[in-house]
Amino acid sequence: MTQQSAENLQKYPAISDLYKLAKKRIPLIAWEYLDMGTGEDVALTRNRTGLDRITLLPEFMKGKQTQNTTTELFGQSYAAPFGVAPVGLTGLMWPNAEVILAKAAAQYGFPYCLSTAATQTPETIGDVVGEMGWFQLYTPRDETICDDLLLRARDSGFRTLVVTADIPAASRRERTARAGLRMPPSITPYFVLQAAQHPAWTIATLKNGLPRLRTVEKYADATDIRNAAKFVGERFGGTLSWEYLQRIRDAWDGPLVLKGILHPNDAEKAISIGIDGIGVSNHGGRQLDAAPAAIDALPPIVAQVNGRAKIIFDSGIRSGLDVIRALALGADFVLCGRAFMLGVSAFGEAGGTHAAEILLADLKTNMAQLGVETIEEVKALVPQIAEH
Repeated sequence: MTQQSAENLQKYPAISDLYKLAKKRIPLIAWEYLDMGTGEDVALTRNRTGLDRITLLPEFMKGKQTQNTTTELFGQSYAAPFGVAPVGLTGLMWPNAEVILAKAAAQYGFPYCLSTAATQTPETIGDVVGEMGWFQLYTPRDETICDDLLLRARDSGFRTLVVTADIPAASRRERTARAGLRMPPSITPYFVLQAAQHPAWTIATLKNGLPRLRTVEKYADATDIRNAAKFVGERFGGTLSWEYLQRIRDAWDGPLVLKGILHPNDAEKAISIGIDGIGVSNHGGRQLDAAPAAIDALPPIVAQVNGRAKIIFDSGIRSGLDVIRALALGADFVLCGRAFMLGVSAFGEAGGTHAAEILLADLKTNMAQLGVETIEEVKALVPQIAEH
């Protein structure tokens, strides 16, 4: 760690600090895309409230302890029980964000999940992330495109496939509409004004180029984001069914996670067709404002699955303590989206490692406070859920 990185960690030791800095550093259009939920942001708030309700009883007098955060998932060892969740249009928040986060994942030994709707390709990120790569699939309506995406991900070295289930249709995301973000995006006078007021973001964007949906450009026959985004809107989503998922299961020979599950019945159906991991998530509160907090949906799904598949949790994670809370409630692994994007938005090239250091330090500190040394001991904790 450089001296500057150490100083930054002293000054900005929590994800909440990165939140404040990132909000100042990137244009409103980009900020609203990162921070938004949908509707009145009730589900977004519910995620945070749900996590805060979980308490844990520490046990003391354990003598000298050393905290070990390594864990195993799908036969692979990771240095931490968390990774980077897939985020679409990543380059809007900070140029080259995917490469920055892939480098951090490779350095620290946790997974980075590249979204189909990210602004870099699996071919580019596969070379950077090495053995830590996961690929998230938004299902295209054309099955030949689906087959090609799977082939590209596999050939690029991605080991785990994550299929997103919880976007049967695009949500309205009113905050981004008010901020002036359109899909496909367009450069308006207001956008230019915002760019001028955020010079660090603008200089980085000019250096790296405007964000593009590079993974889908091959199929859209377009190299500009407007036409590629239009293609995604017309040709992706609203197609996933159990039959389609079975087809993907048959085609993918590695671990397969179904992400966005809130109902135990869906978890049961997924297991019946051979899904390896159930991703408990409400899409960060960005799809259905009446959705339960993802953390509240976790225990019933854990009970239903009963060890027959791995449980991957995301939505609302902002600290190592939140990671512990999810693991104690039955998750096997945790993904963090906004936490890492806040790091990159706040610190650019240094943001991935900064967020990783925050989460790891907080994870180890709270493990010590609770009197546990390993992730298996974390999973054996008995959490209490306070009343509303």
